Amino acid sequence: MLNRVLLSIALITLIPLATFYVVGKGYIGQPWGSNTVVQGPRSATTLGDTAASVGGERQVLFGDLHTHTNYSLDAYLFNTSLIKGGGVVTPADACDFARYCSALDFWSINDHAESLTPRVWEDTVKVIRECNAQAGEPSSPDMVSFLGWEWSNGNKDDVPSHYGHKNVIFRAWEAGQTPARPIAAKKQYFLTRVPPMLIGVLSLFEGVFDASDLGWYLEESRSTPICDNSIPADQLPTDCREVALSPQDLYRKLDEWGFDSLVIPHGLAWGNTNPLSGDFKDQLDQHEQRYQKLLEVYSGHGSSELFEDFSRSSRSESGQLQCPEATENFTPCCQQAGVIARDRCADPKSQACDQEVDDAINSFLEKGAPKGRKIFSDATLDDWAGCGQLQNAFQPSSMYVPRLSAQYSMALGFDERGEPRRAQLGLIGSSDSHQARPGSSFKETNRLLYTDHKDTGQKAFRTDLFKADKESGAFYYTGGLIAAHTMGRDRDAIWRALNNRNVYATSGDRMLVWFDLINAPSGSVPMGSEVSMTDIPRFRVKALGAFEQQPGCPDYAVAALGHERLRSLCGGECYRPGGDRRKAITRIEIVRIRPQIKADEEIAPLIENEWRVFSCPADGDGCEVEFDDPDYTTGERSALYYARVIQEKQPLIVGDPFACQYDDAGICVKRNYCIGENAKPDMNCLSEAEPRAWTSPIFVEYPRQKSADKASGYERK
Repeated sequence: MLNRVLLSIALITLIPLATFYVVGKGYIGQPWGSNTVVQGPRSATTLGDTAASVGGERQVLFGDLHTHTNYSLDAYLFNTSLIKGGGVVTPADACDFARYCSALDFWSINDHAESLTPRVWEDTVKVIRECNAQAGEPSSPDMVSFLGWEWSNGNKDDVPSHYGHKNVIFRAWEAGQTPARPIAAKKQYFLTRVPPMLIGVLSLFEGVFDASDLGWYLEESRSTPICDNSIPADQLPTDCREVALSPQDLYRKLDEWGFDSLVIPHGLAWGNTNPLSGDFKDQLDQHEQRYQKLLEVYSGHGSSELFEDFSRSSRSESGQLQCPEATENFTPCCQQAGVIARDRCADPKSQACDQEVDDAINSFLEKGAPKGRKIFSDATLDDWAGCGQLQNAFQPSSMYVPRLSAQYSMALGFDERGEPRRAQLGLIGSSDSHQARPGSSFKETNRLLYTDHKDTGQKAFRTDLFKADKESGAFYYTGGLIAAHTMGRDRDAIWRALNNRNVYATSGDRMLVWFDLINAPSGSVPMGSEVSMTDIPRFRVKALGAFEQQPGCPDYAVAALGHERLRSLCGGECYRPGGDRRKAITRIEIVRIRPQIKADEEIAPLIENEWRVFSCPADGDGCEVEFDDPDYTTGERSALYYARVIQEKQPLIVGDPFACQYDDAGICVKRNYCIGENAKPDMNCLSEAEPRAWTSPIFVEYPRQKSADKASGYERK
């Protein structure tokens, strides 16, 4: 009898374990494959809504160069019912969304190279070709779809070798003109190290076959050998995984392929994926200007524009950790730890309380952010008062890293060894959508579908709420767009604009912006240009606000997708401008940066964030301003200038990530972060903010400085 009981217990235990193992190994799974692209293109009569003629054939086209599907394994996890429940999405879904839901003029696929196997890469290439084949006449397509991937180097523990995330984009997609495989930044994706048994447990939430499909993909990834790095990229077999551990390795491999490509850094100031002490100076020796011409300054993870001169901690001359003072827009959490400790003292003015404050500050410094918050197990988010986050800024990225911001990066003139180097970057926006929904910023109507929010307010398991810095889950936005000034709609016209930096970023609204140096030696030149001159530079900025949107979707989208697919893919809403009414441009801010001319020159004084500010009439008819810079000739110093165009306030999804309630004195007494009970599925977490656009800079180089640079061995890269 006992033997039968033991046997029964063994079977009851072993059968589920064996099932989990079989599922986790993918034995009953099938390989993922993309859906079929819907037949296109959009009617030519619809394209005028997204492209504005500015004289002759010149147009402003809008795109998104940062899109993930379930081929990025983090996207797969985010979209499981365990976390968000968005379901499986493929490159074909991204194509259909870009064409019919967001009505983009161009977009790119950028799944994580670390996730992509050779088979999945081949499928991705096939879908991009299909998407372009449905675009109509190649000389004037309704949409251009670019091929690419994301190279994700994320070694946060080793700051000098942390080079961040970069999207690689290729001009061509035809057979023989694309790499045979993507180039990853790591030898192994972290999910491939997960034991099959744990993948099998996922079947309890996702179903046996869906979980086993994931197991199949992980087994495929694990079994793909690493390519021999000593063999040129274009001579390697197709069935291996290619790896470049540093940007210079990546550029070398791209050189070996020889195809036109761009490498676009993004997310540099995101503290959730980058070292909090990161400094772009450490990356300048790996910068390659001929590839890295653009920088994604804004995405669904927020803005990385501003340089704020703050630190989370510092060291004394003896090497002891110290807590810096708070600034107007940033409070180090070590300082706030002291505030919390003092608030809990029986006698806040006593010496004993002073000691408790010092102990709390030192304890926080020892543990570091965000783990230091655990020293007060019962502290609320309001107790921490938004510390560790950049405040009073437009939709900032979470856990902001100021020395990886766009302004700081462009103000540098020397790398960490003191060697002269500069990064001259055009500014773009994109979505970084992990739901195959490029350009998802056309309406602020569906937080869960149009943003990467993973906290639905009622899930049993919410990843963002398990972090010590809980409020980071609230810093997800609908994302941005890139606008390109082109001489036509075709692939090559768009590529020339990208390559020449004739582009600008928007926070999502399709504002029309022109920024020109009007007295360059050869005549007027547009944003992104580099000009050498000795005269006082004179500039012109013109801007029109975005069109107001109508609810629902246009007839062409209904005809192509049908009502059910419009609901599931687009959320029942599409880009649909109506009438002639444009939103008002309220002001134009000019930023001037004078890059370092000495290695020890302080950065903060070189960045003039609101160097000039021009108010605009709030009538919706646009704004035009001109200005010059007499300091340029008297100082005989190179400078770069860009325009920040501000549109009238409107309710945005997480317009203010802190969502403050203020007392009569204007002090934030409660923060309503878009997490937990504030983030239920029917909540869009709307708050007012000012949408904006950022032009690419115009780089004005003073000839004497260029001559001095050349004599001293300066190399601009």
